[in-house]
Order: sequence, then structure tokens, then C-alpha cells
Amino acid sequence: MEAIDRLHTTAESHHRALVVEVMGRHAGWIALHSGIAGGAACILIPEVKFSVDKVCEWVESRFKSGFAPIIVIAEGAIPQDGDMQTKDQTLDAFGHVKLSGIGEWLSAQIEAKTGKEARTSVLGHIQRGGTPSAFDRVLATRFGLHAITAVHEGDFGKMVALHGTTIARVPLASATEKLKTVPVEMYKESEIFFG
Repeated sequence: MEAIDRLHTTAESHHRALVVEVMGRHAGWIALHSGIAGGAACILIPEVKFSVDKVCEWVESRFKSGFAPIIVIAEGAIPQDGDMQTKDQTLDAFGHVKLSGIGEWLSAQIEAKTGKEARTSVLGHIQRGGTPSAFDRVLATRFGLHAITAVHEGDFGKMVALHGTTIARVPLASATEKLKTVPVEMYKESEIFFG
């Protein structure tokens, strides 16, 4: 969110569209939350294929309202009429194809279809840095205390998790059995702000 806030100034001063590519692989949580909090013109996530033409409509709409658009796109987002975009086929330490390149591809599409200058900013690992909030610090302390208690009690094969405001022990298998993706209904709520 902080990076997107800073990019608004650049987009406005140069009157150009900025495409912000964020991490997340095949789940759009980072894109969704940072895009909503950062006032993005649209948010594109892996769970919902996107129309380039619709993105261009949102870009044009934002320019007509006197503001330069910020488009937040998850690295794993896929266009309706295409495939996942990657710079190359290199693998990461886990044997997965490194995702990156959809932002550059989308910027080129926006320029070609709207005639407006579009630039890409890939946030990458800058997203993982920064000062933790008071909530983050208290939560980390609580997690630590509960994890130590679990070890002391010999309750292995579990992790501590936040359920509402309560810390609970969750079996590791249930925490990792499937990819937790953005529910389409939640994404649909955010679409009201696009354009």
C-alpha cells in the first residue's frame, strides 16, 4: 500500500498509467488488499482471468476523471485470451517457474490500445520489508508464546494460527493441504471501485 501511495504521485505528475506487479504466485491476496487500500483503478488476480479491453476502459475512465490510473496486477494473473506471461522459464529454489512479466506485457497492451503512456513497477521483495505495525508486533509475540507452549506440551505437527482474536493450534497438514485463493465473491466486491 505504501509503495502504491508513492506511485500515485509519479503517475499524476507524468500523467501516465502505472502497472504495479505484486507477488503472490497463484493467489491474489496481496494484489487485492494492496489495490483496495491503495486506491487502484483496477486489480487483476490469478483467480479471475481479465479482459485487456476492459482494463483499457478502466484506464480511460480514470484519465477522464482527471486522475492517472494505477493498475495492480498479481504476478500470476492471466488474460482471458492468452496464457500466463513470464520473462523466461527459469526455476526458483523450489522448482517452480519464476513468475514475472505480466506487468510489462500489460503495459505494452495498454499503450497499444489507448495511446497513453504506461509504465511498470515490479515491487518484488520490497513488499516483504518495512516497519511492522503495533498489531504485527503483538501478534508475533503471542504466536511465539503459544508455539513455545505447544513445544513444552509435546504438541508437535501443528502451527499456531489466528482465528478471529484467538490463537489456535492447527494441524500442519490442514494448513498446507490446498492453496488458499481469493474467493471470487470477495473479488467481485472490489470491482465496484474499478475505473
